[in-house]
Amino acid sequence: MKRTGLLLLSLLLAAPLAAADEGASEGRTWHRLVGILQYLQADYPAAVESKSDFELAEQRSFIAEATEAAGELGAQGQAFLPRLKEIQARVDKAEDPEGVSRDCGELVEDLVLAGGLARSPRTPPNLTLGAQVFQQNCVACHGTDGRAQVPIAETMEPKPANFHDADIMAGLTPYKAFNTVGFGVPGTPMPGFPTLTEEERWAVAFYVHTLRQPACEGNPPRVSLEKLANATDPELVQAHGQEHLACLRRKMPDVDEERGLLAARSHVEQALKLGAAGDSLGARNALLDAYLNGLEPVESTLRARSPDLVLKLEKAFLDTRLAAEKKSPHLQDEGRILLSLLDEARRGSGTAAGFVSVLWLTVLILLREGFEATVIVAALLAMLRKMQATTYARVVHAGWMSALVVGALLFIFGRHLLGGANREMLEGVAALAAVVMLLYAALWLNARANMSRFMGELREKMQGALGKGSAAGLFAIAFSAALRESVETAIFLQGLAFDSASGVAWGCAAGAVALTVLVLFINRVGYKLPMKTLFKASTVLLVVTAVILLGKGLRALQEVGMVPLSPIPLFTFEPLGIFPDALTFVPQLVLAAIPLIMLVIKRRGSSTRLADASQG
Repeated sequence: MKRTGLLLLSLLLAAPLAAADEGASEGRTWHRLVGILQYLQADYPAAVESKSDFELAEQRSFIAEATEAAGELGAQGQAFLPRLKEIQARVDKAEDPEGVSRDCGELVEDLVLAGGLARSPRTPPNLTLGAQVFQQNCVACHGTDGRAQVPIAETMEPKPANFHDADIMAGLTPYKAFNTVGFGVPGTPMPGFPTLTEEERWAVAFYVHTLRQPACEGNPPRVSLEKLANATDPELVQAHGQEHLACLRRKMPDVDEERGLLAARSHVEQALKLGAAGDSLGARNALLDAYLNGLEPVESTLRARSPDLVLKLEKAFLDTRLAAEKKSPHLQDEGRILLSLLDEARRGSGTAAGFVSVLWLTVLILLREGFEATVIVAALLAMLRKMQATTYARVVHAGWMSALVVGALLFIFGRHLLGGANREMLEGVAALAAVVMLLYAALWLNARANMSRFMGELREKMQGALGKGSAAGLFAIAFSAALRESVETAIFLQGLAFDSASGVAWGCAAGAVALTVLVLFINRVGYKLPMKTLFKASTVLLVVTAVILLGKGLRALQEVGMVPLSPIPLFTFEPLGIFPDALTFVPQLVLAAIPLIMLVIKRRGSSTRLADASQG
């Protein structure tokens, strides 16, 4: 019977096994609760439709067991009891099958988050090992080919599942099969195999999905393990086409991004164990390892596709690390949120963007990263023209072009040079160096804008207008203004190049044209502005840019543990470098306040001199 076959292989009553190191009773209870709800989600509507007293009684026993399991989890589990009892009331009356299925699905996601549960293997499953496990443990009931056409199967009720049955496979995921292999299905002939290792259970869970598939021809689309483990065959067909299903089930993916995210997940799990044992320093160091050696190497690729998710991940890492450092009782809660975000990133980690998407992303990245540097460089060039010191324009051009060369070298060799802490430290140091140079530029411009004799010096071209040391200063300003954006652009484009190298190439060409037009426009507009207005606007621009880079630079150093964390209740607005941390925001306030204080002092001094002059 298809109905009873689906009963056997849906996650159903199984109390799923976590990783081998999640053998603690509480962890098993979380998985057991999730397993029961997944069964109800999949099978309750069919039970209501069948109007079978036996099947409906079975559903009632499952929701009662789920309620009991939640009570065993203490305060965390009891928080879900009202929702479970509301579902139980409908199940007891055999009502609202669609609503119960939907609510069970939503509750499963919330429980996975609350329990920090993993629903996929840590490494690509070995299908050869899966075949061996199947032959040793499963063929007696399911047959060598998985069709369950063996004499003993006729004596069983319900009968063993036929893995070639489309209806059965439509409700089965590797994750559900993994759980069933671990604990079996009580009340049926399906036993559990608790002596199998996690690797063996995942191997056979993925293997049974290959039994009805033809040979794989070609290569499958890029899909993450997280997605494969939690997708049914029809869901994969809908997403990628029937022609790719065999290869998706027979060729296991090995995506660089997912390997990094899996490494990060392992370090976070280790940190939570260390924190629970009272080792806050060990937990902090494990979280730093998770960020630097797990997330950071793949962050550029993830950020190019989903910048909002990367921001959430970075915030979750910092929140969890802060909880570890302060020995907060909320460490486990913060860690589970972080684990959930890592799994969310894994679900999309194997998805490659197309040519058109990569092209437009490249153009947007170039415009976003290049706009700030472009405005500063164009303003410097316009001011040199106003000063009739255009000979120094070549120095400015040499500065920003040198920064582009550095970015190009990092694009070529970045995978070897920009791993983990190296990248964050480089971004942080480059940002702080740019702050110094931009402040120097602002003071330099402000001084010249207020010199009464400066107009005469402008007409004398090079005679005293810039001074002997100004060439190096101009080079440094142009170089530092473009360096950070050049480095970030190289990192982003490197990530996108994995999806479509041609899209990056054409996007760079289009972005370069757009930036050139922008430079020419700003330069022309700047040339037409009155000199005093130009100087003042440029000074404000440079100070604002310095404030932004100060916040971003300090934040980068916080992420590698070089600057401590000191959170405050404040919003996050990354474009302005504003983060909810006193050690980034307060320095920004101080830096922004200094020019205002200097302006007030200067105006008071001018008023005093005018008053003295009038009295004299």
